Amino acid sequence: MRRFQKNIIHSRILKYLIICILAFVLLIGRLYWIQIKKHDWLNTQVLKQRGKEINIYPNRGIIYDRNLIPLTNREKITALFVLKDNLIKDQRIINFILKNSSLKESQLKEYLKTEEKIIEIPLVDLTSKYNYKDNKNMLISEKTLRYSNENILSHVIGYINKSENRGEAGIEKVYDEILKNSKRGNSLFIELDDRENIFLGSSYITSKKNDSLEPTGVKLTIDYHIQAIVEKVLDQMELNGAVIVVDVKSGEVRALASRPNFNQRDVDEYLNRDDMVLYNKAVQVAYPPGSLFKLVVLLAALEQNTDYLKNAYYCKGYEEIGSTIIKCNREEGHGLINLKEAFSKSCNSAFIQLGQQVGSTNIINMAKKLGLGDKINIGLLEEIKGNLPKGDELQGPAIGNISIGQGSIEVTPIQITNMMAIVANNGIKTGITIVDGITSEDGYIIKKYNRETPKRVISENSCEILMEYLIDVVENGTARNIELENVGGAGGKTGSAQAILNRKETIHGWFSGFYPKNDPKYVITVLVEEGISGSRTAAPVFESIIKEIYKINR
Repeated sequence: MRRFQKNIIHSRILKYLIICILAFVLLIGRLYWIQIKKHDWLNTQVLKQRGKEINIYPNRGIIYDRNLIPLTNREKITALFVLKDNLIKDQRIINFILKNSSLKESQLKEYLKTEEKIIEIPLVDLTSKYNYKDNKNMLISEKTLRYSNENILSHVIGYINKSENRGEAGIEKVYDEILKNSKRGNSLFIELDDRENIFLGSSYITSKKNDSLEPTGVKLTIDYHIQAIVEKVLDQMELNGAVIVVDVKSGEVRALASRPNFNQRDVDEYLNRDDMVLYNKAVQVAYPPGSLFKLVVLLAALEQNTDYLKNAYYCKGYEEIGSTIIKCNREEGHGLINLKEAFSKSCNSAFIQLGQQVGSTNIINMAKKLGLGDKINIGLLEEIKGNLPKGDELQGPAIGNISIGQGSIEVTPIQITNMMAIVANNGIKTGITIVDGITSEDGYIIKKYNRETPKRVISENSCEILMEYLIDVVENGTARNIELENVGGAGGKTGSAQAILNRKETIHGWFSGFYPKNDPKYVITVLVEEGISGSRTAAPVFESIIKEIYKINR
């Protein structure tokens, strides 16, 4: 009986111990879950309740160049965070800011107009001996900027609406949903006292790296180093307009710049300006092509009948078509001239005569073959079609303006680049793109950009003849003022087009060509607004860019 009672007691004790052990294990598990697994999340929730959150890393995915060099989220600065209400009261902070930032006292007062309680001020160099760490009204932290100070590729990348984290232009707009998908953002939580007057401390919350193949970034075909060259040349020469560099074989854009440039971090400053600063002039503005359109006229003739090469033309300095008189670029005329010389010297009279022989309809059909009058679709929503004459605009004296690229003909620099790339690629149209694909956080391509299938649009024979003519333009014609023979030579065509800019008549200068002259690698198009002439303003830009590219490729 006693043994039976003992067994019962032992059994109860054992059950009790097991229950206690299980309860203890569950308690340990719960504590582990709270203290270890959920620590970061709970800590973040507490910080959010008692502190102010400041993003110190952009909450958008990275835009890369072709070599995975970041074009966004690349520049870091040191930033001062200070309570607005205390900034005026503490002269030590004011002195510190004036000494360690680029702000003047008048500019500092502008910061006080913000409705934000905490003001953020970028610092230049912490040279002050003042011990800012002891001041509970201010805090200093490193911050990553979405856009760098150099604003490289600004018109292509575009800009965002900061308050809504929404892409407003360029790649930021095209791939807004992808770029917003990034979860990499880091935050600084600043703890305040009960009256929100003093910084009690701060804590960083860092998002864990996303190792999945979730799309968060965009990889472009841009080469950062070539882009930097183009922007440097344009800024040094203080020119407005556009420059495009394209790889001939692939059709990939290696550089694209528009001027004037703008600060992507302060777009509001440019909204009311009348210089079209926010327009991407490479794709978003159309211009008369001037003598560059003579490529179209010549190709229309060559594709029709190569016997045109045997013809001679007489230039007396002007051409009469009905009651319309069109002057040549040489007032005294070129006299008797063959087609190669006429192209090299950009003789208007000879090309008007050739245009009359070929016919306006054939010329416009050739222009369409070469991609003029339609979007090239490089991957930017802002691209426009330009304009080609049609209907009655092709009749009668209109052939005069059509033959020399004037009148109602309007093209974008990207269309001219596409046309020259077709010629340099022996008549094969590859299509032009600026987007390589969508990437993961690390830049791994998840989805490639859809490319059109290459196809022949011009005969190889016609292209060989035209390339010979284009090389002659550089060596003996209107672009002989540039010297590129020692870096591989080049071929191209100048253009000077009358246009209306800001309600006044002006002349835009063009140059589009290929480099090197044998087995071309690049096509480069330069448009200079108010450029006097293509030979005097656009061709030297082409020359400078080629020489700089030669240095980095050597």
